[in-house]
Amino acid sequence: MPVLATNKRASFDYQFLETYEAGLVLLGHEVKAIKDGHVSLKEAYVSIREKKGRSSLFLIGAHVSRYRYAGVLDNYEPTRARQLLLRQEELNRLIGKLNSGGLTLVPVKLYTKHSLIKVELALAQGKHKFDKREALKRRDIDRQIKTALKQR
Repeated sequence: MPVLATNKRASFDYQFLETYEAGLVLLGHEVKAIKDGHVSLKEAYVSIREKKGRSSLFLIGAHVSRYRYAGVLDNYEPTRARQLLLRQEELNRLIGKLNSGGLTLVPVKLYTKHSLIKVELALAQGKHKFDKREALKRRDIDRQIKTALKQR
């Protein structure tokens, strides 16, 4: 499963509790652009919206650049909302957990599975500022240990 895009900032800002796999509703030229690597999950988030009387999850803010070999696309919006595809039981469970408060759903990575494009979502809880500083200190200490071991 080649990873097409990752959201590195999400692991810094959130503590992941559970992960889920979801499909995406995409246009043909978007699939080609994503497989070429012209996608970013930096500012992406997941939102619950009502669509045709049913709740659905949407990926908002994911930037998919225009495919260069596509024809004339006059009104293409790179950061449009894209619907996520989940089984109804998973969807109901996720919406229940999100509505209980304190948790959010964050896109972590975008990858291919066979010929389909999937997104990995993480049910996450926000980190406090001191938790982030702790992670930076831990990363710095690990880096110093690795350099000390290489010098031996």
